[in-house]
Amino acid sequence: MLVDERDERVELLRVPLQEAGHEIIARVHPDDDLLAKVQDLRPDMIIVDMNSPSRDTLEQMRCIHRDQPRPIVMFAENDDGNLIREAVKAGVSAYIVDGLAHKRVMPILEVAIARFNEFQSLRRELQETRVSLAERKLIDRAKALLMEQRAWPEKQAYQALRKMAMDKNLRVGQVAEQLVSIFELMEPGPDPGVSQKRKP
Repeated sequence: MLVDERDERVELLRVPLQEAGHEIIARVHPDDDLLAKVQDLRPDMIIVDMNSPSRDTLEQMRCIHRDQPRPIVMFAENDDGNLIREAVKAGVSAYIVDGLAHKRVMPILEVAIARFNEFQSLRRELQETRVSLAERKLIDRAKALLMEQRAWPEKQAYQALRKMAMDKNLRVGQVAEQLVSIFELMEPGPDPGVSQKRKP
């Protein structure tokens, strides 16, 4: 998907893309709802060709990066360092100043794709680590509750969790979460018939 304002520069992108077996599936204006366009068109890559990206355009890039991540390459003429940093923060994989030349287009896009894929891989690893840590805490909590309620040693409590997980075809963390929720529901709350004395 091409986001641009100038007709005369479209061919500079279209020709090398076609030669490499790619195509521009849509050409949209920066003022359009870019996130909606991405959701509808599902392009493999977004190429932005602007003199200087506005704050609105960068905000739209940020929303795309958050909700519909894909490689974003920005060809611009503004070489302001702060603007480049803001573009990168918004999810732009490559910000190229005055680099829209025939021979440079495909190498730039290939590097941007590689950089995007590496970032997405790191992002997935981080998410998996967070999930793993959260599950470990739930498993430890469930083990402690079983040890307290059944007077089991830790090994037996964990084996019970594993057996329940296998029987239900679930992860141990999922069974642990269910057990913790059940125990929390069973915990007695304050007796509503007993008035609470307030401290003076």
